[in-house]
Amino acid sequence: MANTSLPPEHIGDGLGATRAPRALLLAQGSNSVGDGAFYVTSALYFTEIVGLSAAQVGAGLAVAWAVGSTAGVPLGALADRRGPRGTSALLALVTALAVGAFLLVGSFPAFLAAATLYASAQTGLAAARQALLAGLVAPAARTAVLARLQAVLNAGLAVGAALGGIALHAGTRGAYLTVFALDALGFLLCALLLARLPAPVPAAAGPVPESRRSGWGADVLRDRPYVLLTLLNAVMLLRMPVLSLALPLWITQRTAAPGWTVSALFVLNTVAVTLFQVRAARSVTGTDTAARAVREAGAVMGAACAVFAVTALPGLGAGPAVLVLVLGSVLLVAAEMRHSAGSWQLGLGLAPADRVGAYQGFYGAGVPVARTLGPLVVTTLLVGGGPAGWLLLGGVFAAAGAATGPAARRAARPAPRTAPVPAP
Repeated sequence: MANTSLPPEHIGDGLGATRAPRALLLAQGSNSVGDGAFYVTSALYFTEIVGLSAAQVGAGLAVAWAVGSTAGVPLGALADRRGPRGTSALLALVTALAVGAFLLVGSFPAFLAAATLYASAQTGLAAARQALLAGLVAPAARTAVLARLQAVLNAGLAVGAALGGIALHAGTRGAYLTVFALDALGFLLCALLLARLPAPVPAAAGPVPESRRSGWGADVLRDRPYVLLTLLNAVMLLRMPVLSLALPLWITQRTAAPGWTVSALFVLNTVAVTLFQVRAARSVTGTDTAARAVREAGAVMGAACAVFAVTALPGLGAGPAVLVLVLGSVLLVAAEMRHSAGSWQLGLGLAPADRVGAYQGFYGAGVPVARTLGPLVVTTLLVGGGPAGWLLLGGVFAAAGAATGPAARRAARPAPRTAPVPAP
């Protein structure tokens, strides 16, 4: 069998240098369309077709993502030890199986088991794919490739959401099951594309002695600067439930804006990321520029929150409320794109080359944490606290963004991270 490994001198320095970035883009697109359809239909399928209560669905997803957030590190470590290409393909297959398992769900325990498998496989797949990208794409080109992946992801989710809307309109069990089958097929195609990529050359072992290495990647927890960076990133990711949950509730309960504003702002966000994410990431080329991007994102998120707080002013009519909400949403999506670019660069660039999978599994845990705890935090602050809650949340974003720079500089210092640890 021919050796398909990429020697270091042939690792791509841009999208056209190797077929790896293009294959990664195709893999991203193949599963994002199905995911978009799945996201908009799954809740109604489980409640209206399967017969679960909304509370059961919410609790099951919270538990599933909580478990999934802990699975990222060991599954990422598996990618480091066994190779990110094969691990990524395997986890894509497992995700397809988990989606297929949803077709057989008829009770809450079965739903919980399938959802936990789905969340764990998704979290591990994200870590393994980041390790695969790090092995196939030169450091200087990674943020640009990740920006294109994000744009493809948003475009795919938008197409999938439209297809899911057709299924929702039909409202039949067959329509819902077709959506699930589409999502499963997307992950099967993703697995095939990932398996056909060249295998990255294994990185040289870092300075931590083998005797102190954890086979499941737990040594990342001893890297305190990186842990702090991960926590700050998780705080910044609270922007996710702001768009998906807090704003819809705020618009309908605390403003005079019409209900259609919710979907309009979602479309605005999706289109903006699809069109401008690559441009927003161009200036991010290293640790310093990444930290600057996150700091700017925190400040702009704070401004967006202040703008949203204005919509609760008494006497603000429907038209002005819509304009203010659009302004806040433009600021929010601009901050999102800058934060994403800076976060990608910091998470990958500050991870040891031979432990990217485990480190990305830990760093990426901020996403399921935001999905699990974020709704409680933002609804308590915003729906319960009103304008003051918006201002407090904006201050938290600005503080987290400002603290990221010092944390990144500390994580980048060679002495604390690379000094040999004496064997016990």
